[in-house]
Amino acid sequence: MAIISTAGLARTFQTKRGPVEAVRGIDLTVRPGEILGFLGPNGAGKTTTLRMLTTLLAPTGGAATVAGCDLARDPGGVREKTGYVAQSGGVDPTISVREELVTQGRLYRLTKPQAAARAEELAGQLHLTELLDRKCAALSGGQRRRLDIAMGLMHRPEVLFLDEPTTGLDPGSRADLWDLVRRLRDEYGTTVFLTTHYLDEADALADRLVIVDKGTVVAEGTPSALKLTYAGSVDATLQDAFLAITGRGPAPQDQTPVAV
Repeated sequence: MAIISTAGLARTFQTKRGPVEAVRGIDLTVRPGEILGFLGPNGAGKTTTLRMLTTLLAPTGGAATVAGCDLARDPGGVREKTGYVAQSGGVDPTISVREELVTQGRLYRLTKPQAAARAEELAGQLHLTELLDRKCAALSGGQRRRLDIAMGLMHRPEVLFLDEPTTGLDPGSRADLWDLVRRLRDEYGTTVFLTTHYLDEADALADRLVIVDKGTVVAEGTPSALKLTYAGSVDATLQDAFLAITGRGPAPQDQTPVAV
C-alpha cells in the first residue's frame, strides 16, 4: 500500500535556449506513516518534484497519486489531504499568530469555532500557546517555523511536505523540530515527505531515503543500508554515501544504483 506513488513523473521547461528536462522520470513509492527523506545535489530536481506532488506545478509526463488522489485528475483532492510547508514560509507579519491559524483553517472550510479550537490545539502541541496573540512579525526564526508547520497541519493532512524545514535555525530549534516530526509520525500517523541539505538531519529523521540526481532516482533505502552499500560501513557518514552515489566523491567499486 502506498500513500504516494509516481511512475515516470517528469517536467520539462521551455526556455529561449530550448527545452530543459528538470525531472526526467521519477519512480517512487512512499508508505503510509513513513518519514521519507528526498535528497539530491543542487539542480537535481528535488524542488520541481515537490512542486509537482503538491499541485503547484503541472507535470509534462508520467503519473502520480497522492493520498489516494490522482495528481492530474483530482488536484483539489490532493490539496485537501496534504499540507505543504515551503522553505520561505508564508505568514502575514501584520496579524497575530491566532489570526493566521484561524484564517488558514477557514481556507480549508473549517467553521470559525472549529478553526479557533484547532488553533488552540496546535498551539499547545507546538509550544505556541503563549504566542497566540503576538504579531507574527515579532516571532523568532524558530517560533515562525513552528507556526509554518502549524499552518500546514490545520486541516489534519494525511501527508505533510516539508521543504528544508530547519534552514537557518539554531541547534535548539532544529532539535525541537526533529522531535515534532517524529511525533507527527508516531502519535498521529502522518506521512512526512522531507527535503533537506542537512545530511545529519536526514540520517536522524528519515525511515528511508530517496536520492535523486540529474532528474532521476539514483539510489534508495534506509540510511544504514545506503551507508553500507555505498560507503562500505554502517558506521560511515551519510555524506560519504551521498558523495559516492552522486559521483561527487570517493565511491566503492560497484557504483550501480540499487534499491536496498
